[in-house]
Amino acid sequence: MSQEKVNRYKEEKANRKQILAKEKRHKRLMQLCGGVIALALVCWLGYSVYDVATRPDTSALEINTTALDDYISGLEES
Repeated sequence: MSQEKVNRYKEEKANRKQILAKEKRHKRLMQLCGGVIALALVCWLGYSVYDVATRPDTSALEINTTALDDYISGLEES
């Protein structure tokens, strides 16, 4: 059992540079992905705010319902 631990330690020590490089790449990739996701969220939020701010005002909209009124009165006469 003890010899297995020694052999694993020697193998790890021999490959330490490769292991550390792999961990560094993984960390950089995770940081890059997190940055891209954060940038996408910020852009989406900015676009949403811009869209709401530039939306035309529809509170003073007038609707002409004479055609609908004529149709309903025609149904009531029949």
